Amino acid sequence: MSDDDSRLPDMPGHLIRRLQQIAHALFLEQARSFDFTPVQYAALVAIGNQPGLDQTTLCNAIALDRSTIGDVVGRLEKKGLIRRVNGAADRRTKSLHITAPGSRLIRDIEPAVQATQRLILAPLKPSERSVFMQMLKRLVHLNNEHSRAPLRPSKQRSRPAREGVSTAPARRQSRPQAARRAPR
Repeated sequence: MSDDDSRLPDMPGHLIRRLQQIAHALFLEQARSFDFTPVQYAALVAIGNQPGLDQTTLCNAIALDRSTIGDVVGRLEKKGLIRRVNGAADRRTKSLHITAPGSRLIRDIEPAVQATQRLILAPLKPSERSVFMQMLKRLVHLNNEHSRAPLRPSKQRSRPAREGVSTAPARRQSRPQAARRAPR
């Protein structure tokens, strides 16, 4: 193993991690007055879009692992943005519902969310932005099954297959248990 860390700036994994840090920081800066995180935003939007979903469905909808989702849902409930209701068929299962303050927050935070998206892409030329987004979406889609929390939307959108691009999910390869991350 080399002690030379000059390879890092050329590694896609390192660059993607850095871009995620930048995107997270931009979101927190733009949404500062809301005291809200990108993961909380994603969860709240998903709950608003699918009233009554359970935590497992929420994990699948936003590609978040089960160990993290409980903390996120707990924070949203503590802030009064969602409520958990016992399931009709199985009282151990809780269905998630957005509250009026949660709906207002989604509406009020939208300008900050849109500003964040613009700022992330702002350094690119307009013609580069669409190419970057297409490539990013393709990488995420084709590598989805390698995630420890793959995206599994409840309603699969049917799209025609592009020539040379498999629409079948990639086979998940075994790998060591990922280290626990700090709650979000």
